[in-house]
This record gives sequence, C-alpha cells and structure tokens, in this order.
Amino acid sequence: MTAETTDQDLTTQIGATLPYLRRYARALTGDQTSGDTYAAATLEAILSDRDILDGGMAVKPALFKVLHSIWQSSKSDAVGPRDGLEGAAQRHMAKLTDNTREALLLHTIEEFPFTDVAAIMGIDQDEAEELVSIAHREMADSIAGRVLIIEDEPVIAMDIENLVADLGHRITGIARTRAEAVEKGAADKPDLILADIRLADNSSGIDAVNDLLTQFGELPVIFITAYPERLLTGDRPEPAFLISKPYTEDQVRSAVSQAMFFSTTATLKV
Repeated sequence: MTAETTDQDLTTQIGATLPYLRRYARALTGDQTSGDTYAAATLEAILSDRDILDGGMAVKPALFKVLHSIWQSSKSDAVGPRDGLEGAAQRHMAKLTDNTREALLLHTIEEFPFTDVAAIMGIDQDEAEELVSIAHREMADSIAGRVLIIEDEPVIAMDIENLVADLGHRITGIARTRAEAVEKGAADKPDLILADIRLADNSSGIDAVNDLLTQFGELPVIFITAYPERLLTGDRPEPAFLISKPYTEDQVRSAVSQAMFFSTTATLKV
C-alpha cells in the first residue's frame, strides 16, 4: 500500500478484496462461520489501527498478511477437535507440515505470486516455494476417493476429469444436468462433488448439489463459476471451496486436495 492511497481508495480496495479474503479464511478453517470470524477480525484490526497494514505492500496482500497474522496466533484453537468429517480432516491435518496449506491456498487458489506469499507469511521466497511443493506431495498422498463431476461443457469436463484422475481419484460420472447429477450420484455415491453453477438445460448446479447432500448428508463440494463474487456475498450459506473460471490446473488440484481434508460444505439456497 502506497502513502498516496486515500481513505476512500483504501475503503474501495478493501471492499473489492473482502470476498476473496473470506474465501481464503473459509478454506483455512473449513467452515463459513469460522472463516467469516477471521475476516471480521481482520477488518476490526485495521479499523483499530490503520498502521497495521504493511505500507510497503499493495492493499490486497497487506490485508491477507493481517489475516495470516491473526490466524497464526490462534489457529490451534480454530481447528480444535470436531466430530464427523471435520474430525477426520483434523486428524489428517495433524500429519501435515506446518504452514503448507496456507502457502498452497495463497499461491494456487488466491493466485498470489511467491513473492507475495512470502511477504504475507513472513518467510523468504524459497521457503514459500518449498512449502507449496511439500503441500502438494503430502496432501496427494493422504487421501483418494470417488469424484462426481457436474459440468455441461464437454471440453472442461474432460479436462477436470483428467486432472482429478491424475491425483489418484476415481471418477464416478460426469453429469450435464441436475437430473443426471442426481441419477449418477445415486448410482455410485461420491466422496467429493465438483460442480459448475449453470448446467446444460438451464438447471442449477447448486440445486443438484443440494439434492445430493439431502440424500447423502455431508460431502465435500467444490463449485466452479465465472462469477465467484456472486457466491461470496455473506448473505447466505456459501461453499467452502470455490474455483473461478477460467481456472488453472493447480487451482483444481489444490481445491480437490483441500476439500478432501475439510469436508463440510453448507447447502446453498437460491
């Protein structure tokens, strides 16, 4: 953030960054409520002391740096023992090298270059790159499962199928509509759902996911959309894992690995 940044400019930039700050916090905690608590704590810290923002950084990475500092000071409490899928996620996380998930999310999902990742985390660039490499190895080796893809664009569906299969997961099916998704899900229960928002017959990928979660209970879900800000408003339950179109290979790999660790995803009502 430069010295010339006015209060109005700062407010505008914080507002534009907030949806992605919330996405990062939610992916860290695996829960919308917990993630939003961290995002709110970040904003409260800035309101209390504007000087907390690193004056040598642009506003977006500076905000993430504040959140990261808050997360580091309290993350052991944020990821305490839980039951069900989140409890299983915690047991997997206990085996991971410290700070690897943070570096992976910052670089792949939030698309910060390694220079920014290093600055946000307070480490050098070589360490940031090494943490991401470790994260890829450790998370890929930890869990594999069955994945249902809900995507109406054949080329995109094939690309996602190849990426997910390369991670060691089995594809249970590719659905182009809500009805087809429910049918394929019922035929072969997935461990993970990867869904587009708008489907071939103008049906909703969100509705398809809600149908499947009603049938099966908690399952990890990753949504893909060209308009992520529409699902990052805070006005209703949101997905813990959200990929923006156009996506990168690393984003898909990272989100799949992360979702298998933090498995709860609230249903969405539109």
